[in-house]
This record gives sequence, C-alpha cells and structure tokens, in this order.
Amino acid sequence: MDRRHILRRFALPPFALLSLCALLALASCSGTRKVTDPVLNIRTSGGEELGVSTEYGVVFLGKRAERGEVEVEAWFGDGPSIERSVIEPVGGGLFTAEMDIELPQVPISFTEPRDGETLEIMGRKGGKRWTTLARVRTDPRVLGLLLEISGGFPDDPDQVGAGVYRKTGKFERELVGLVTGKIQLERKGSIRKYLAVAGPSVMWRFAAHRRDLLRRKPFVYREDIL
Repeated sequence: MDRRHILRRFALPPFALLSLCALLALASCSGTRKVTDPVLNIRTSGGEELGVSTEYGVVFLGKRAERGEVEVEAWFGDGPSIERSVIEPVGGGLFTAEMDIELPQVPISFTEPRDGETLEIMGRKGGKRWTTLARVRTDPRVLGLLLEISGGFPDDPDQVGAGVYRKTGKFERELVGLVTGKIQLERKGSIRKYLAVAGPSVMWRFAAHRRDLLRRKPFVYREDIL
C-alpha cells in the first residue's frame, strides 16, 4: 500500500485531534491529583510546626503561636509556595489560617481508629517529605489516641503537628488526626513511649468551625501555581 495512503487513512480530523489533547490533559491532571501532598510547614513568630491542608482548609495545633501572622509553605507539582495569612483559633487546641489559593488537600475521617490498627504518619523535614507507619494503642488512663513510636518518627520538636492518616487506596488517604507530642506510660512493669494524637474526637470541631465552606469567597487563580 502507498505510504501516503496509509498516512491519510490514519490522519485525525481537527476536532478529533483537539478531543484527544483534552483527554490527555485530563489524564495528566488526574495523575497529579493522585500524588497530592497535603503536608504544610507552618511558620510563626514563635517557630515552626507542621500542619495539614484538608477539604475544610488548613489545620494545625498552634504550638508555636496562637495569634498573629503566619507563613504557610505548601508543596505543588513544581515545588513549594509560601502563602501568608493570619492565625485563627478553632477550639479544642486546633487553629486554621485562611488561604487565597486552593492547596493540595485530603479528606478528614471522623471514624475512631481501632486498637492495633496501622496508620501512616507523614511530615516534612529539610524540604523532604517523610512517612512512617505506627500502630494504634488504647489506654484507659488516656483520653485520646495513642501510637506506638517507630524508628521512623524524627526526634525533632518542629515535627509536632504531623498528620496521621488512614490509607484508603494506593494513592489515597484520609486524615485521622495530628501528632500533639510524646508521652510515657507504665505498662506491664515497664515505661513505654507513645505519640499522643488529636484524633476524630477533636477534629470534628474543625469541620464544624468551617461550616461556611460552601459560602466562602472563590479561590484566586495564579499562573505560578501548578
């Protein structure tokens, strides 16, 4: 068969070519959304801590400052972006900050983890994201969520506020709570260290506080954010 005839046979009309490009663009966006990075660096006058970008907005513990200006460092596909805002108290030891742009985000789970369940802790140190797994433990002396400390959790006070997640798929996860610090408990004759977590019993306050979500002002579109 003549080569020119083959090329004509498989050539796409203009409208089909545009449709194909659109489909490829959507596929590309879908792939980017699967690798969402909700980890935030929260910088205040008192120092740094971690936070998480959720479907209800930014949430953190306010361990370094409970009022004043804040810089929120979020990571997109092309790198970090620093957004400035003001700290807003939520209640229950949680704080937020209004963002002008839409950040990568995760949903929040309000289902209490069960004893022995394995969850994922995720944070960022030195510009690099880290993850580690930890097992849930319950103790009648403690009101709240406990995690067994694994070797993968950095011994760094700036990592307070690291998000605790339940994986729901290969790329998907939902936020269960925020690491509030370390505690020691005597169990079976020995002292054991745990991570204390502000879990679903506290996180609902944040969702209730952001009940105006559907009435909020539209996000600002910026070409420098991918």
